[in-house]
Amino acid sequence: MIDILATPLKLPCGATLPNRLAKAAMTEGLADPLGRATGELDKLYAVWSDGGAGMLLSGNIQIDADHLERPGNVIIDREPDEETRKALAHWAATATRNGNHFWAQISHAGRQTQKPVNAHPKAPSAVKLAIPGGQFCTPTPLTEDEILNLIGRFATAARVCKQAGFTGVQIHAAHGYLLSQFLSPLANHRDDRWGGSLENRARMLLFVVNSVRTVVGPDFPISVKLNSADFQKGGFAFEESLQVAKWLQDAGVDLIEISGGTYEQPKLLGIEGMEAPEEQNVAASTLAREAYFVDFAKAMRAEIKIPLMVTGGFRSRSAMRQALESGTADLIGLGRPLCYFPEAAKRLLGGMEMLPRKENDLALFPPSLAWLTRFKMLRALDSFAGQYWFYSQLYAIGATGRPAMERTVFQAFREVEARHKQWLKDRRA
Repeated sequence: MIDILATPLKLPCGATLPNRLAKAAMTEGLADPLGRATGELDKLYAVWSDGGAGMLLSGNIQIDADHLERPGNVIIDREPDEETRKALAHWAATATRNGNHFWAQISHAGRQTQKPVNAHPKAPSAVKLAIPGGQFCTPTPLTEDEILNLIGRFATAARVCKQAGFTGVQIHAAHGYLLSQFLSPLANHRDDRWGGSLENRARMLLFVVNSVRTVVGPDFPISVKLNSADFQKGGFAFEESLQVAKWLQDAGVDLIEISGGTYEQPKLLGIEGMEAPEEQNVAASTLAREAYFVDFAKAMRAEIKIPLMVTGGFRSRSAMRQALESGTADLIGLGRPLCYFPEAAKRLLGGMEMLPRKENDLALFPPSLAWLTRFKMLRALDSFAGQYWFYSQLYAIGATGRPAMERTVFQAFREVEARHKQWLKDRRA
């Protein structure tokens, strides 16, 4: 019998993924100062294409150059010039060289735009992130015309990516970025047609989906990354997520990726946030001890028929198979392990049971100083430093074709900060 991990997945639009493993979206920071794809991105995704996953998701491709998730994002915020189109096409060609899919994750950071990128970001409302350190500024509320313009930019980015050779798109409506901000009653205090009721808060996301479908056609996969919950008191809750998922299904979305959390409550990284997480009304399972969002997907599956992708925490082949065989998930997303073990999908398809786990020893402070993370600002710094180690592995693969496991967290922190500063300097030049 064919192992369920190797079983193809047919999407509602008619496209077929060759297996049930996907490389989840991870921010790369490897674009040039003009936001164009580079040879480093080509090499990184060629390695991942060789790694065996049936579908690769790009990191954030930003639809607004003034609202980046981080320095080094790829940017498509207007009709690109010929050089930009060629760079995108080359990236797509190398990322699909083994017959896998390559989907573009299109996004806008909104209020989660860092201060060095833009000290005057736009968002649904003037609600600042509750994160210490001064890295994020109070946003200016978007006008009606600006909202409509951004909906058009999502569609433009999707069309350009399809023309370049990407085989699908994912609309990022999770993790506290702009579309997630519109969904959240904590971040969205508007009293017009874009705020208030859930129907109004979901309006921008549904308009984006409809606009993207119009320009890419009926046969091109459209996915949405959706928070199962924000895990914040008064935030976007699971019951609301389920209703939005139903609307997305009705709108013709081909796949929903279930995730959760924001910068303030980074459940997506499996780490503690700035406040105690708000509990959600979802029964916990044994499987969920490994995979963060699998129980939300299970509860959603009872009412949602389109394919669901679950990312976050999967390390054992048995847990992946259990999620697939039970119907809880249709696609398993792998993220951090592919930073230091890029051939993970191929190994799992070959019968490997357990992926290596590097996360547990990535701390900026040694055990003797771990008590310092009781302070919110140092806890945030420690979390970012651990994340930077994974960034540095992507830099290494993009440069040499292999990770740099010997790199320390402190070295990675310095490297990422230096690259960010240089990128911003070059962009302003």
